[in-house]
Amino acid sequence: MNRKDPCAGEQTIGCSVTSCRYNGEGAHCALHRIEVRPCRSGESSGRPDDESFCGSYSQK
Repeated sequence: MNRKDPCAGEQTIGCSVTSCRYNGEGAHCALHRIEVRPCRSGESSGRPDDESFCGSYSQK
């Protein structure tokens, strides 16, 4: 375990976005931390795909 980061090894980020360079084997994110950002529409529909997205996404 990494002593500098007390959460290291305790949490994982599931991800199925295979077009992202950080996607590992189609099932998880290889990053230790992601940035979640609000969608730019400014409208609140309550649907998850309208509310937020992964700001750490980087195309392969």
